[in-house]
Amino acid sequence: MIGSSTKKVLNGLKKKGYDVYLVGGCVRDLILNQTPKDFHIITSAELKEVMRTFSWCEIVGKRFPVCHVQLDGTIVEVSSFDAKFKADFEFSHHTEALNGVDKKDHLRWMNCLNRDFTINGLMLDPHARIVYDYFGGIEDIRKAKVRTIIPAETSFKEDCAHILRAIRIAARIGFSISKEAAHHIRKLSSSVLSLDKGRLLMEMNHMLAYGSGEASLRLLWKFGLLDILFPFQAAYFAHHGFQRRDRRTNMLLSLFSNLDKLLAPNRPCHNSLWVGILALHKTLSDRPRDPLAVAAFSITIHNGGNLSEAVYIAGMINKPHDVRFPELLNHSGLETESLEAEILDLAESVRGTMLQMTNEYFVSQAMADYPQAPHSNLVFIPLSLYLEVYKIFDGVRVSTVQKFLSKQRREIDYDSLALGNLQEVRHVFARVVFDTVYPIHQNQSQL
Repeated sequence: MIGSSTKKVLNGLKKKGYDVYLVGGCVRDLILNQTPKDFHIITSAELKEVMRTFSWCEIVGKRFPVCHVQLDGTIVEVSSFDAKFKADFEFSHHTEALNGVDKKDHLRWMNCLNRDFTINGLMLDPHARIVYDYFGGIEDIRKAKVRTIIPAETSFKEDCAHILRAIRIAARIGFSISKEAAHHIRKLSSSVLSLDKGRLLMEMNHMLAYGSGEASLRLLWKFGLLDILFPFQAAYFAHHGFQRRDRRTNMLLSLFSNLDKLLAPNRPCHNSLWVGILALHKTLSDRPRDPLAVAAFSITIHNGGNLSEAVYIAGMINKPHDVRFPELLNHSGLETESLEAEILDLAESVRGTMLQMTNEYFVSQAMADYPQAPHSNLVFIPLSLYLEVYKIFDGVRVSTVQKFLSKQRREIDYDSLALGNLQEVRHVFARVVFDTVYPIHQNQSQL
């Protein structure tokens, strides 16, 4: 399960006589028999020696420098005990040497001590096949628990991004969060507002683009973070009486559940896709639509903006829509011209919703009807991402003369999807929306 590029780096440094280990979340995932999102290596070699060992690499970062080794089109991150040890002496909570251990053991312990959670504080020697566990990470994996290495309050106050990482990890691997950590997440939730907007976008993308979007939204709501980070979606949950521990589903969660089925930690989507799904759902929540119009809209997104073809295909749908969602009206038997008008109106409304999602005033008013909710006018979607999302819906216009090119094959090109290729993003967007409105049941093929 270890990637070929990572193996080459591990073996290359090992052959030169250096100690090499896999560290962090990739070790946890390997133990859980899950494919890691990425691999991090730490070695006894200095970074300059790593540079001499591999031709295509560079040292990045000033405070905590690491080496990015480029092999076979991928980047493998390599850190050095030497660089980490010097930094750890300044920032570690406990740097006194342990009794009865050698230098190597102390270096491993020091590195693991400065990680966030016990299940991330594991180190694997892949050649000796030994996992080093100094803080009970294996036991917490057995208990399916996310627990901080140092006291949770201290961890979250020192770096409030650990709050979001706790939720992200719990959502991705299906673990619960320890009582101590859960208490302080609720207590310190508003501190995430101090994070840089770019960091927030990165953390949200890690939650929603890697196959655990539904679970992430549920946990953000449970711990009071949805109110701060996604006020429109929190208002939707509150309006429909969705409780913090609710096991039911709704259309927003169903959209992300269907997206999750197509993604994985090593097969993510571009962030424009999940932002586009949020925009469409808010549009439908603000004004429910005929399910046939929503389905035809998704077909139009997919097929290159051809309204007449989308209407024709939608006319062949002969199964019931998902009646659980108030965002979908009862079928009204729309004629061709009316259905085309509905598609165009929905596209224009989604574009308008995107403007609201990137406007501080509209965001700040999202939860105005809920006095106990925390006030948030946080907008972390930059202009560049707004423009990428806008392109998804831009081809749905009155004129059918100029059409964008549609995807021809059903298989998803995950490399293109991660890079934000417009055909690929539109293809997956359409599949997710259509399958949410008209769920695929057993023994029932897709349209």
